[in-house]
Amino acid sequence: MLIKLAWRSLWRRKRRTFITCFTVAGGILLSVIFTGSGDYTYTQIIDTSATMGLGHITVEPKGYNDIPTLQKRMKDASLVRETALEIPRVTAAAERITGMAMFASAAKSVGGVFFAVDPAHETAKINTFVRAIVEGEMPPDSDGRKIVIGAKMAEKLKIGLGKKLVYTMTDVDGEIVSEVGRVSGIFKTGVEEVDGAFAIIPINRVRKMLKYAPDEASMVAVFIDDQRKVDEVGGVITSALGNDNLEVLTWKTTQKEVSGMIKVDRAGNYLSQFLVGLLIAAGILNTIFMSVLERQREFGVMLAVGMKPGSLFRLVVLESLFIAIVGLIMGIILTAPFFYYLYSHGLDLRQLVDNMEGYAVGGTMVDPILKVRLFKESAIAILTGVFGLTILAGLYPAWRAGRQAPVESLKTI
Repeated sequence: MLIKLAWRSLWRRKRRTFITCFTVAGGILLSVIFTGSGDYTYTQIIDTSATMGLGHITVEPKGYNDIPTLQKRMKDASLVRETALEIPRVTAAAERITGMAMFASAAKSVGGVFFAVDPAHETAKINTFVRAIVEGEMPPDSDGRKIVIGAKMAEKLKIGLGKKLVYTMTDVDGEIVSEVGRVSGIFKTGVEEVDGAFAIIPINRVRKMLKYAPDEASMVAVFIDDQRKVDEVGGVITSALGNDNLEVLTWKTTQKEVSGMIKVDRAGNYLSQFLVGLLIAAGILNTIFMSVLERQREFGVMLAVGMKPGSLFRLVVLESLFIAIVGLIMGIILTAPFFYYLYSHGLDLRQLVDNMEGYAVGGTMVDPILKVRLFKESAIAILTGVFGLTILAGLYPAWRAGRQAPVESLKTI
């Protein structure tokens, strides 16, 4: 009975009800776009940042993250890698040595960062530099003298494929050591700072230079299938290793600049959605409250013939609930085509950034094509928020309707 009354009462003012439901639908559209763009962009930034060297999770010697030096190294890196690969959600792991070096050609010398890797374990999926190679290829083995450098570094050194390159670094004894390499590949990420300072070198060649043991490395970079699970997987890796001399750190610690940027941006996103929520709540409150004021005499008659104030309260709350349901249906109809287009094609923002290939955040490449994706928990949060705000907005009008004395209500014209 209350359900039928609530539904009929809601559509007495069709235009007002429709406008309110459309406000809810518009709020859902904005919430989905804000949340979906955040879910996609944050995941893309985190995954790209991870593939630039440190992984979603990094296993490294204790204290290395605070003061990274080539003298700090971990033993049994292969065993650590194999242990990590046995853990659920881990998709890949790679041993790496990283540090500062001086790169020189016959024309010039520049300072930069090297990543020593095992080409057998590196793929385009877990290594940005592999998929960014525009000329040549990765070194064929881990012992050779081949080296891959950034396009900007090649330009600075005035060298190309097949040309010799001398790189100099400090070994574990503090001695300056040099090695001659030959450029086998050139990568271009689109981030000028990266392309001008990074180089990829075979790991065993670097181990010999630095006087590392055959199974020593600076770190093991671990990659997982869902960046949201880093804390959970990191805890499992820590338990599996059981080594107090090693630290298991997530991207939130090893890539603090990226983490800080995401926190700030997410806070702004939440603020925007809060303002949208207030707009929705204000629209619903206005509709329900006006409806209650217009029907005071009707409510007085209901109370006079025996309806309890609690039933009247539930009646008005049901009207709010119906607005939420209708608004949700309209929101799905309104949002679906926009979401599908942005999910499958995206919005090209390259004209808004200086670099036509993309732009960087914290040294990490960001795709200039704005797309959306919606995690299950985000969708649940949006639905819960809409229904919660709708019910909250209807509570005061419902309380106002239920507390009116029948005699006073009947006097209302």
